[in-house]
Amino acid sequence: MKKIVSEDLLKFNFISGLSFNEKGDHYAYTVSKAAKNQDTYDARLYIDRKLYKEERSVSFLGWYDDQNLIITIRSSKKSVFNTYYLLNIRTLKRKLFLKTPLSIGSIKKINDLCLIKAQIDVNYPDLYLYSEEKLKKHKEMLKKEADYEVLDEVPYWQNGSGFVNKKRQALFILSNKKLKRISDKTVNVGAVTNDDEKIYYSAAGYERFAPMYERIYAYDLKTGKTACIYDHDDQMVSSLYVIDKKLYIYSSDGKKYGINETGRFALLMDNELKPVQSPDRSLYDAVATDTVLSSGKQQAIRNDRLYTLACDVDHIEIWAFDKDFSYRKLLEMPLISHFDVSDEKIIFCAADEKSLPELYEYRFSDRKIKQLTSYNAGILKDKYIAKPQEISYISQGYELNGWVLPPYGYSSKKKYPAILDIHGGPRAIYSKAFFHEMQLWASQGYFVMFTNIKGSDGRGDAFADIRGGYGDIDFKNLMDFVDEVLRRYPSIDKDRLCETGGSYGGFMTNWIITHTDRFAAAASQRSIANWIGFTYLSDIGVYFATDQNGTDDAIKDYRKLWEHSPLKYADNVKTPTLFIHSDEDYRCPLPEGMQMMQALCERNVETRLVLFHKENHELSRGGQPKHRIRRLDEITSWFNRHVK
Repeated sequence: MKKIVSEDLLKFNFISGLSFNEKGDHYAYTVSKAAKNQDTYDARLYIDRKLYKEERSVSFLGWYDDQNLIITIRSSKKSVFNTYYLLNIRTLKRKLFLKTPLSIGSIKKINDLCLIKAQIDVNYPDLYLYSEEKLKKHKEMLKKEADYEVLDEVPYWQNGSGFVNKKRQALFILSNKKLKRISDKTVNVGAVTNDDEKIYYSAAGYERFAPMYERIYAYDLKTGKTACIYDHDDQMVSSLYVIDKKLYIYSSDGKKYGINETGRFALLMDNELKPVQSPDRSLYDAVATDTVLSSGKQQAIRNDRLYTLACDVDHIEIWAFDKDFSYRKLLEMPLISHFDVSDEKIIFCAADEKSLPELYEYRFSDRKIKQLTSYNAGILKDKYIAKPQEISYISQGYELNGWVLPPYGYSSKKKYPAILDIHGGPRAIYSKAFFHEMQLWASQGYFVMFTNIKGSDGRGDAFADIRGGYGDIDFKNLMDFVDEVLRRYPSIDKDRLCETGGSYGGFMTNWIITHTDRFAAAASQRSIANWIGFTYLSDIGVYFATDQNGTDDAIKDYRKLWEHSPLKYADNVKTPTLFIHSDEDYRCPLPEGMQMMQALCERNVETRLVLFHKENHELSRGGQPKHRIRRLDEITSWFNRHVK
């Protein structure tokens, strides 16, 4: 059989944006693939699994009505306007829908109006009303200011979005081809829903520091007036729903488990929340993967019934909620990235241990699952795909699970190197779904091991909660897992162990090399080295760093943050360590990797930092194809050099 190689990534087809029309008799989605120049992805639009033959890259924003899609097409022509079209699914002809300077995130038709969510600049909140001539002058003014960045609020940057100082998500109404902003210019809009009479949204207004909590507002479509219908500053809002003519909120107050606390459902009435359901699972896809470029709906409402993804232990499920918010599981797969639902069926994008993501359907009539597409079938044909071998083990009083991938050409008479791969989050999970980087290393002749330790998702808040304990029980879990794998697989050479991880996994890599020298080589990706610096550099630092280290104030309690910072223990490092970082990573900013690399270099430990320009925290999952390949090759070469 052929080996999996890093360049296989150029052939992958990534499905996203799956959406039914309101009637539920048609659906659309996009399939993306690496462009020929390997610096971006070309997206192709499919309607009922039939390709819309458009030569240029298409973005699909949603359905305008049952017969028309709202699309935009990437163009090399420079313009002060973004252009959006209506594409008729019967004639496949498109017509101009809207030209606006706004970069629109979502559009939804309500009666004879359209609800639009888009970003604005607080300094120019009515830019969307400018004439073309005035917009050109504005653009020329911005060019003159391009060498400067004025920062006077937090967050001032955001991973994947760049500098967001004075930027807000705003709501607009489109009526008779005219736009009207309905949210205040200083308000940042979060969750949005509606019925035929009102638009409901969560939002937080600020001028210096963005709060965690949001209030709930209602915009009356008839009167054009906005009212605050929940004015308590105590909820981190995830979603809003109108079900059976009642408004429900899915949110958490973070009092028991901090900012990562699982949400609860509550009925909003008379400025108060009445709890109705508290499922002890995260209602989204928490699977760590490199085979999903972007996803789509992870919740949907049909016939006043809520459907949602749910993360359970080591897989993803789809749940259906009744009107009383009792719920039941409909199906499960190792990975489900997104879905949508009609009266008759659910169509979802999923993958298992042998395949890349494809579309499947689940019919309510017979409860059977049927695969609909095979976009990636030929890519893995005749390739060696290591079958995940599950391991259950006990560590620090917890029953945990993990997997081992056997190497290509395995023989019990030989000794092999191994790689421990640690997921990010920490509130994420590994499943047995096909993972390109791990299968690549198995093809390279490595045993690959990965596990869900305490701090992972899928087992409730208490299990996921490691606040104030980073580097303690999680580190012990990982070492116990490695010990168990070595016990069960004597073909692994204990002197040729490698280790890697990104984000939280990068933090753990930094922690591991400062607390043990059992690994022959390590690769730390988009990591955290110094919690104190991270607090005031990361786009989420002021909340995340303090919350996860069990304190309210990073300055007053700096000793607590320093105690859990790998940089503090840099004198202990002996492991040759590669650092992978991106200069536009604002989640785990570049100085985190630079600090560790310089500390090792100063102490004469073999090290190397590979910096990727024009990439962010999503390098391994959504970076430029050529950069993703270079990343894989850098890590693989580093390990090969030290253990082969």
